[in-house]
Amino acid sequence: MVDLTKHAPEWAEQFEDEALRISRVLGDNLTSIHHIGSTAVPGLIAKPIIDLMAEVASLEACDEAQPAMQLLGYEAMGAYGIPGRRYFRKFNADRRRTHHLHVFLNGSDHAIRHLAFRDYLIAHPETAGEYGSLKRKLSKIDGGDWDSYVSGKDRFVQRTEQLALDWYAGRGA
Repeated sequence: MVDLTKHAPEWAEQFEDEALRISRVLGDNLTSIHHIGSTAVPGLIAKPIIDLMAEVASLEACDEAQPAMQLLGYEAMGAYGIPGRRYFRKFNADRRRTHHLHVFLNGSDHAIRHLAFRDYLIAHPETAGEYGSLKRKLSKIDGGDWDSYVSGKDRFVQRTEQLALDWYAGRGA
């Protein structure tokens, strides 16, 4: 089931708190950490799961930090379908996901794509509104089936990502 809620201002604070914990674990390997995904876009409905993206100097050093990440409550999922990524997810006591952490090498194309998409939606609230409407509609199809929801967003996300990358490159980011 896809559980969407209206944007909550505390998501930014939850990101900051979690980013601090993660930065202590990743240490000098961490070059930057970002709040990404729908919870990072003011006004956009979202699943109440904080998405974080860390850029690191070494994926091998990230792999070595997995035991410490587990102590923070994260489950390591490996690349999880995206080469060059390390993906972690965190659950609460009720086994509901609370955080997703995507780790990429500093400056990777995937990292830039995530930042461009986030920044584009923030700078273009009308596009963010379209995305929110689509998400709301998809969350009601097939009883909120996760696979239908994700595949239903795919075309919009791909089209918007390309616009976002062009826009992001043009502003000298």
